[in-house]
Amino acid sequence: MTDLDNRIVEFSTDHIPEKDRTAFWREHYGQVMLRVDLEPARDAAFVARIASLALPGLQLMDASSSPAKISRSGRFLADGNDDIIVVINRTGSANIVSRGHEQSLREGEAIVLSGGEAASFHRTSMGRSFTLRLPRAMFEQTVVNLDDALMRPIPGDRGALRLLADYAGWLLNAGTAIDQQLRNVSVRHVQDLLALAVGPSADFADTARTRGLRAARLKLAKAYVVAHSHRRDTSIGTLAASLNVTPRYLQRLFESDGTTFSEYLMAQRLARAHRLLCESGASRTAISTIAYDVGFGDLSYFNRRFRRQYGLTPREVRGD
Repeated sequence: MTDLDNRIVEFSTDHIPEKDRTAFWREHYGQVMLRVDLEPARDAAFVARIASLALPGLQLMDASSSPAKISRSGRFLADGNDDIIVVINRTGSANIVSRGHEQSLREGEAIVLSGGEAASFHRTSMGRSFTLRLPRAMFEQTVVNLDDALMRPIPGDRGALRLLADYAGWLLNAGTAIDQQLRNVSVRHVQDLLALAVGPSADFADTARTRGLRAARLKLAKAYVVAHSHRRDTSIGTLAASLNVTPRYLQRLFESDGTTFSEYLMAQRLARAHRLLCESGASRTAISTIAYDVGFGDLSYFNRRFRRQYGLTPREVRGD
């Protein structure tokens, strides 16, 4: 484990003089973290933004850049790293060359590469990509034939790929906000979803579907509720539409976790209200305002549920 593990590392060319951007990227990011070279397009200023997170068994990277060619060959291959690299092309166009073949990636499509083989990723327009890296041995435990998976585009309309992108993006954004145990479980979910997106072996498929898809969807569902709990129009219907599943499916997901959608939403609203009441200066805000701000439409109902949850009234928690 390095000193960069479990920590989000960000890079941007915004505040670097244009003439120094390529050299800075190569020295501080390409050579140290990615072990690749960079050749920007000659007819456009080079701009790039990168956020990466290294976890045990998984590295995530969200990157955008102007047209440029990123390649791994020669001296970089001498490091012996043979991680599996999965690139999801979110926006823009890109061409990938490896193993004597060339593939074009459209928006939403993904491709599997080997860090142990020469490859180039040529972004031909301004665009954004999401990259996952994991140990080869971990990948081989789930995929029937790795050679068949390499350089084979994964369609953007494949449900497991879309869910993988959403879940991995959530994990990267959450970063150190989640504890170590949850991060470890989340890494396993990402690995399962990746196997489903690429094409798992028959004996792994059922496990991945039940453990990976359901767990990942529940995690995304909870993240959606946390982010939207203050909205009074948040419902099982809006959540189902967001995840492209049925409301009944979501209800079963929450029930398998020992709760219901309504109770989980209620708990998030009450917890937010409790935090607001405990903040300094809370006495200047009316209880009704806090209740409405966290998503309640009825003050009496808010007071009853709050007291049932915490054993105290909102005013008692605030110290009125």
